[in-house]
Amino acid sequence: MTGEESLREREAANYIRTALSGKGLYEAPVPENADMVIEVAFGIEQPRTKMERNSMPIYAQVGGGIRYETVPVTSANGRTSMRTVAVHQPPRSELIGYQDVVVPVTTYEKYIVLNARENRPREEGRPPEELWSVRASSEDESDDLRKYLPVLASASISYIGTDSTNQKTVKVRPGDPDVVFIKKGL
Repeated sequence: MTGEESLREREAANYIRTALSGKGLYEAPVPENADMVIEVAFGIEQPRTKMERNSMPIYAQVGGGIRYETVPVTSANGRTSMRTVAVHQPPRSELIGYQDVVVPVTTYEKYIVLNARENRPREEGRPPEELWSVRASSEDESDDLRKYLPVLASASISYIGTDSTNQKTVKVRPGDPDVVFIKKGL
């Protein structure tokens, strides 16, 4: 394991400990005496690329060029005469329509999975009973897992220790109180 992976694991563990503390769950001083064991997984799925149709504006340069004007010019002795001068006009852009363009968009799914099981020995090859499970994920064009770890941990707070059979969509913003709580840590 590289130093960066180890650092990322410690950072994720700290965010998850903070999320668990938000539900009154704390690490047992002696692991053998813990009520439950929480398995943690996090990472980024393989990138997915899909083609999206976008409407792009089309602009054209119009106007501009040189035009000539006759203007009065007064000399130093006070005589006024007419002169023809060139006036430069800058071109301007004008929207002339839209064009549909197909562009590839690559997205990355970042996730955290928490599985809680009873802390007791296996019985006859069966694992201990699962108490609850939470999977939080976010999919967009960013592949920065570190930025999303506190957001994903905060999204899981409300579902820690609850029914693990339903899927819910939760909207979380980086400045939400739960995210600030997670970033602050224990």
